[in-house]
Amino acid sequence: MSVGIAHPVVDSKSRRRTFIIGVAGGTSSGKTSVCQKILELLGESFAVNGSRKVAIISQDNFYKELSDDEVSLAHKSQYNFDHPDAFDTALMKKTILDTANGKTIKIPEYDFKTHSRKKDVFEELHPCDVVLFEGILVFYHKEIRDLFNMKLFVDSDADTRLSRRVLRDTSERARSLESVLQQYTTFVKPAFEEFCLPTKKYADVIIPRGAENFVAINLIVQHIRDILNGDIMKKCQSSGLSPKLRNGLENGAHQNGDHVLNGGDLKGFRKKGSISDLAARPH
Repeated sequence: MSVGIAHPVVDSKSRRRTFIIGVAGGTSSGKTSVCQKILELLGESFAVNGSRKVAIISQDNFYKELSDDEVSLAHKSQYNFDHPDAFDTALMKKTILDTANGKTIKIPEYDFKTHSRKKDVFEELHPCDVVLFEGILVFYHKEIRDLFNMKLFVDSDADTRLSRRVLRDTSERARSLESVLQQYTTFVKPAFEEFCLPTKKYADVIIPRGAENFVAINLIVQHIRDILNGDIMKKCQSSGLSPKLRNGLENGAHQNGDHVLNGGDLKGFRKKGSISDLAARPH
């Protein structure tokens, strides 16, 4: 589901390209909360008249349509929704490209109780200045990863993620505790270690503790404000990061080449070419 804010209609010929931010991380790591906190701090949480400046798109809406046999397996918690092949990569790519080019898009809605897309139900998203695209495997495919202007990885403790997932799936998706734990041990945890965690190295910014990390989020919010103030192309060409964020990082310590925004300290910074190289909710 995407959310956003009011934005006056802009002629397509004069409109700049949308700034796309990818937000990855393990199941229930706090990806959506980070995105929502960014909108909250911007003071721009509501859509008016269908036009927005900032919006969130979830990879969850891009699960593939399942066959009858696959739906049967899903109801038994025996289908792997955490595998890269579970997602409609082609549709994700088209959606991101259309968004980047300022087109109005239609986002499918996925029903987690029936394990299927809602027929003929879409959310229309009008041209935005900034879009946050979040999901467990948004960095996995290079063809998708390369479409992001900035990449964030939300890093949370495994026990915290499991407890959040149990609460969510039992309360919101009508699943038994036994089925949630079976799915987690059989598919979720192994898939995280094989497919999601290795993509952490592609992140420009790593955010420990998710939405609780106010330092990281405030710096990112300042970067987005800079973009909305009309300096997007200049910043893309210079370093990909806002001056405030870039300066904060340059003053931080160096550690493993990773750019980690960890509470009060800023660790790691390195350059690669002209762009700074700083190191789901599935079923």
